Amino acid sequence: MLKLNLGLYKKLYLIRQAEQKIREHYPEDEMKTPVHLSIGKEAIEAGVCHALKPNDQIFGTYRSHGIYLARTGETDAFFAELYGRQTGLVKGKAGSMHLCAPEHGLMITSAIVASSVPVAVGAAYANKVKGNDAIVVVFFGDGATEEGVFWESINVASLMRLPVLFVCEDNDLAAFTPPKYRRGYACIKKLVSQYNCTVLGLESTDAEDIFKSALDAVESVRSGAGPCFLHLKYYRYLEHVGIQEDFDAGYRTREEFDKWFEKDPVNLQREKLSRLGAGENELLELEAKIDGQIDNSIKLAKQAPFTQIGELYRDVVE
Repeated sequence: MLKLNLGLYKKLYLIRQAEQKIREHYPEDEMKTPVHLSIGKEAIEAGVCHALKPNDQIFGTYRSHGIYLARTGETDAFFAELYGRQTGLVKGKAGSMHLCAPEHGLMITSAIVASSVPVAVGAAYANKVKGNDAIVVVFFGDGATEEGVFWESINVASLMRLPVLFVCEDNDLAAFTPPKYRRGYACIKKLVSQYNCTVLGLESTDAEDIFKSALDAVESVRSGAGPCFLHLKYYRYLEHVGIQEDFDAGYRTREEFDKWFEKDPVNLQREKLSRLGAGENELLELEAKIDGQIDNSIKLAKQAPFTQIGELYRDVVE
């Protein structure tokens, strides 16, 4: 149990600290990309990614940092990409919203709402034809469920019994709009349950709880039972895009944040590790190692050369 929780905490702490460093350095105006930060939902990415096998494939949204970091654990190419440098994972051409690492199974993240969902279903079909035992996981926000392509994808995946896990990261907001202003129904899980699709849900910020729920979902999909819809709640700590708080914008309150922060996923996991017997020095050493990794990656990114204009014409299919 301690080994599992340490593994989850490494992912949680890496995501949180990497994004805190983005907040620290972004005002320098050297990062060449807008950023949609994952602070507040680290437990979803850590828990789900920890439940996957190396050959499983992942598709995501523009709020992509947590997925990338949880899956790869690397930060050199990640920060270089944000800084628009040649050493970036896509040589500075992708920015924050289009991260990918196919060698780790992270196929794409996309800035267009719900656009990665049908592509993920296509990948799941390919895996079924190949019989390679790989499943596909696609992350998306609750706002994506209001796009027609989401329902078309659920329908096809259910009809063809495809090995795909739909992970709905639900923060009750489509950018700034709550469900009561955009939905003519009460419960997304009830709607999806009308399809031949397993539906699981959890309201927890505990990465271990999410890992166990994700493991059930992954095992169901891998067994050939068809697609699964995993509904997970979280609270977005910062503005939709950017590094600031926005509790003065009128669409949500600081009181909401305070209630969610009482069960902050990073703090929750650290406290659990202490109860399980992890020593304070052990945790501090783990955190210092991750902090050093992040600081070194930012230093390397700033020293790396910018991508040259000719790179725009490379890797383009005519």
